[in-house]
Amino acid sequence: MSSHDVVHELRVKPGRPVELSARATDDDFGIASDDEALQRSVQELADAQELLYANDTYALLVVFQALDAAGKDGTIKHVLSGVNPQGVDVHSFKAPSAEELDHDFLWRCQRAAPERGRIGIFNRSHYEEVLSVRVHPEYLAAQKLPPNTSRGDELWQRRYDAINAWERHLDDEGTKVVKFFLHVSKEEQRKRLLARLDDPAKNWKFALGDLAERDRWDDYQEAYEQALSATSTSYAPWFVVPADHKRVMRALVAGVLVDQLRSLDLSYPQVSDDQRGALDRARKQLEKDKD
Repeated sequence: MSSHDVVHELRVKPGRPVELSARATDDDFGIASDDEALQRSVQELADAQELLYANDTYALLVVFQALDAAGKDGTIKHVLSGVNPQGVDVHSFKAPSAEELDHDFLWRCQRAAPERGRIGIFNRSHYEEVLSVRVHPEYLAAQKLPPNTSRGDELWQRRYDAINAWERHLDDEGTKVVKFFLHVSKEEQRKRLLARLDDPAKNWKFALGDLAERDRWDDYQEAYEQALSATSTSYAPWFVVPADHKRVMRALVAGVLVDQLRSLDLSYPQVSDDQRGALDRARKQLEKDKD
């Protein structure tokens, strides 16, 4: 399967319902036997990021969503290992602060959107407002919503609409939005959580709340299915990436990012005749200064 075909396979088609149970969590797309797949994509991504920075017209916003232990942190670390850190910002969105709760639910993410020429990474994102908040509707009590605000399905649909409108605005203004759901199986999550308990160096990663969230597995699967179905668009697509094999997952994410950046058809800035003349004079000066 070609890289383009893989990207097409991972993408959630706009307007199509997502059935996560029908999507494999361990598909390797033939990458498992290719030890250099990730390294190639990481280098290609580094080259594409340099072009993005030089072009200074577009930005790239990358959203990562997943259940606990799916591998968001490691994927971000490995996929961006070759990218110039000056051109990347990573934002991890935890429970909202008092200041954030005094604004609309998109406010804190809007503030963190990347500037032109840069890559912005959201490790969790505005989608928590239709995922964890949907699974735990009691969180709404802290959001100071007007008393006549609808609840239930109407609220979530209104938030889907707001998210789509915001992402459309970003796309219209030059920010390419790419969203990943790292699709891990319940059994693989169990093994990874146990590994955190077995390894003293990883004990700090384990939180008792992880078990409580794991008990809501089916609720989260439904919330993700609803959100991905409602918000995968032509301008801000979702990609469901099988996450049971970390190396494969990272290579797939890197490959999608390279594909999406290439779709922008970027080029280096053109040098004017006056600038070229100045460059020629600079060359002559440097050659004259040779020891």
